[in-house]
Amino acid sequence: MPQFHLESFLPYELAQLSEQVSREFSALYRERFGISIPEWRVMANLSQAGTLSVREIHTRAGMDKSKVSRAAARLETAGYVDKTEDASDRRLVALSLTEAGRGLIEEITPLARAYEAQVLDRLGAGAAPFRDGIRRLLDG
Repeated sequence: MPQFHLESFLPYELAQLSEQVSREFSALYRERFGISIPEWRVMANLSQAGTLSVREIHTRAGMDKSKVSRAAARLETAGYVDKTEDASDRRLVALSLTEAGRGLIEEITPLARAYEAQVLDRLGAGAAPFRDGIRRLLDG
C-alpha cells in the first residue's frame, strides 16, 4: 500500500495556507481595531452587499451560522453593525454596517490591500497563475 503523506496532500496544504494567510492578515487588524476573524468576515461581506441576513453571510463566507450570529452580536455592541428584525418574521434579522462600521472598513481596506500586495510579492512570477488556478478551483 502506498504511503499517504498528509503534508503533501493538496486539500490539506490549501487548508493550511488559508489558515496561515488568515492569521497573518488578522494580526494586522486585530491588534489595531480589536476585531476577530469572524467579525472581519461579517463586516467585509456587509461592505460588499449592503444588507445581508445571518444565513446569507453564512453561505457567502462559509462560516457556521452560530459564528456569524456571535460576531454580529459583538459588532452590534461595538456600534459597527445594525440589526433589523423582519416585520413579518421576527426570526429573520437583516444586518448592515453603521456609519462607524463603514468608517472601520475604510480604515482596514488599505491594510488589506497592502497585505494582499505582500502575499502576491511573495508568490513572485507565480502570482497570476496561482490566482488563475484558485479561480478555476472555486468555479468547480
